[in-house]
Order: sequence, then C-alpha cells, then structure tokens
Amino acid sequence: MLTFRKAVIAAVCLITFIVLLSTSHSTSQPQSVASTSGNDDTAQSPPQQAQKKSAVQQQTLESIADKPLREKLRYHFPYDLKSKFPAYIWQTWKYTPASGWFGETLRPMEASWTEMHPGFVHEVVADDTAIHLIKYLYAGVPEVTEAYESLPLAVLKADFFRYLILLARGGIYSDIDTIALKPASDWLPEKLDRSTVGLVVGIEADPDRPDWHEWYSRRIQFCQWTIQAKRGHPVLRDVVATITEETLRMKKAGILTKSKMDKTIVEFTGPAVWTDAVFNYFNNPDYFKSETGSPKNVTALDFTGITEHKKVGDVVVLPITSFSPGVRQMGAGEIDDPLAFVKHEFEGTWKPESERRVGGTIN
Repeated sequence: MLTFRKAVIAAVCLITFIVLLSTSHSTSQPQSVASTSGNDDTAQSPPQQAQKKSAVQQQTLESIADKPLREKLRYHFPYDLKSKFPAYIWQTWKYTPASGWFGETLRPMEASWTEMHPGFVHEVVADDTAIHLIKYLYAGVPEVTEAYESLPLAVLKADFFRYLILLARGGIYSDIDTIALKPASDWLPEKLDRSTVGLVVGIEADPDRPDWHEWYSRRIQFCQWTIQAKRGHPVLRDVVATITEETLRMKKAGILTKSKMDKTIVEFTGPAVWTDAVFNYFNNPDYFKSETGSPKNVTALDFTGITEHKKVGDVVVLPITSFSPGVRQMGAGEIDDPLAFVKHEFEGTWKPESERRVGGTIN
C-alpha cells in the first residue's frame, strides 16, 4: 500500500526526472540543429562566424600579396566611376597652417581653397606626418611605403604624395602655392554628367614650335600641381606603380641618391611621368576601343590649341587657361578669363630659396 512518505518520495523523483529531462533537451537542441543544418553560418555562434570571416579575409590578403603590384593596388583601391568626386582638398607642406612656421605668404593661398569649398575637408599634410599617413593607407602594399621612404629628395616625396593620396582617397590635390579662383563645381560644364568622369587634368604646356623639346619634356604636358580624381582611378594606379618600380630598381642598383639617380625629377616623379601615364591610359586597349575594335592613337595633336574642355573616356582635359592662367604664352588667358580656375604662383617651394621665382621667399 502506498504510504504518504512513499508518495512524497515518488513525487520528488518524478519532478527531478522532468527537470533533468527538460534541461537535457534544451542543451542538446542547438547541437541537433547544427548537425542537421547545411548552412554553416546559421549553425555557428557569432564568435565562430567572426573567426571564419577573419580566416577567409586573411587567406584573401595572403593570395593578393603574391599578385603583381598593379593588381594589389587595384584590390586595395577599387575604382567606382559612378561615385561622386570625394569632397577632399589635399595639400602638403613642411608645416600645417596651425604652426607659427607656416609662411605668411602662403596663408591667403591656402585659405582660398577653404573659402571656395566650404563643404570640403581641407587638409594640409605636414612633411613629418605624411609618412605615417602613407603607412596607414598602404599597409597592404608595403613596397609602396618602402619606395616613399627611400626617395632621397623632398621634391620627389612631394610629387609621389599627391598620386598616393588621390589613389587612396580621391578628391583634389593642389600645390600649396596655388590660388583657387573658382570652386571645383564650376570646373566642368553643368550639362556634363559627373558620373561619367573620374579624372580632371589641365594642360601645363602646349609649346607649338619646332624647338619645344628644349623647353619642355613633352609636346603636350599635363600639370600635376592641381588634379581632381575619384579614388582608385587607373591613371593614378599606373603612375604609383611606375614610380614604385623605378624607385626600387634604382635602390637595388645603388643609384638612388641625390646625385646618382639615372632620371631627372621631371621624368621620375614630375609632369613627364604623369603625362605619360595619362597618354598610356588613353591608348590602352583594355579601356579604349574604336569602332574597328582597335584603340585610337591619341597623341599630343589631339589637345594642342584647345580652348574648352575635351573629354576622352572618363578623363576631362581642361585647356591651358584653366590651371595656368596669366602665364602669357601658349594661348593661356588671364586670371579673369571664365575658364581660369586655379592660379599657380610658381613659387618653386621645393627649391632652395635662392632659386625661387615669384613673390620673394617662403619661410
């Protein structure tokens, strides 16, 4: 006969059994789902998913590290033509405007860019911080950082910096001794679709004379004191790769010094290599094909004497007046010309003070 004591013991045992069964079922359920699910992401906990994603990213980076330089640059800085031009203005100098050492003659020039572009982020990157920015942006492409650090002259680093910052971030680069005459929103005709333009360059020199080579490095020379670009543009990728390769070549050969380089500054990092990169792009069959299927041979003759913008693919070339007004040669207009956008004072900030040309010295 079931006594009261036995009934209590039986009830306690039953309750304990039910609790244990419930606990066992709840803890085993995720294991059952994991074993029957075909989707690893739903089966894994958030930490496991994060670990798996990190492993995949690491594997991708390791495979990219073995690719040629241009492929690595393409991966790290993809180009999106339809994106907007980034609202950045980049300049570089020995000091920032906050420093008391920033030259007083430069202040109105630097301020003109902020005044003309109130909604833009305007950065003057000091020489001693530029390397840290480059190391951060190009952490995945260490040969670029090595090349930058190896350059033996400040002017070479200043040249290289403009291409590096535009490739990684996009926006406008302009030399510290330039004056913004009109905002960038006025540089292109209003009717021109900005989603079809990825690079804006201006003509520096158009010496239509037989002895042009005695004065300039190229028959048509594009200026690189002012450039507007979208992040990752192929021309920037090419010029960064070219300068990196040439720098490391000369370093390996033991001729990368102030006095032993086998290239001039203009050819190494200046307007010559920049002009070549633009024309190489125009004549690259991977980007441009004519109706016959072969690339058109784009030459200096396609740009000589132009008095308005000319669009080739996703590149707009501005006439000489736009970035070189007031030079009073080669057909350039004055600074009050409707197409005058940027005035370059040609201070020669990278030269010794005794060799600078305009407006006295810069401290």
